[in-house]
Amino acid sequence: MQGVGRLVADWLRVGRQEFDVNFFGSFAMSQAFAPALARNRGAIVNVVSVAGLVNFPILLSYSASKAALHSLTQGLRAGLKGQGIQVFGIYPGPVDTDMAKAIPMDKTPAKEVAEAILQGRAAGTEDISPDRMARQFGEAFLKSPKAVEEQFASAGA
Repeated sequence: MQGVGRLVADWLRVGRQEFDVNFFGSFAMSQAFAPALARNRGAIVNVVSVAGLVNFPILLSYSASKAALHSLTQGLRAGLKGQGIQVFGIYPGPVDTDMAKAIPMDKTPAKEVAEAILQGRAAGTEDISPDRMARQFGEAFLKSPKAVEEQFASAGA
């Protein structure tokens, strides 16, 4: 039983770290830079993730923290629009970075994702799916969020 308690404690520790970085870090940066962004007609670009739209059970707290960032992005977009600040949400699938090296999935090169983000921002696209997997995921999610949820829930079981 002690092992289960330790596992739960690790879940909570990791979850708090992920929320500190993904949600609270982004919130703090937005607050700190909003005055300068307003003066310069700037933008906030939040890297959310497809994992912020539906929970990937193997990434439980990561997905939850990214869902919170998704909600924050929507709220900031509405709240800062009057100040001339654009807020973009980026929803990539797996990107070929050190963070994702252990994920056994095809990954998009980081350079391709960065280029797609810049193109989307230049076009004024508020929600950017910068890779093939993200675009496919987004199409499926728009058709049936519940079907996507069930697909990923069964994959993580």
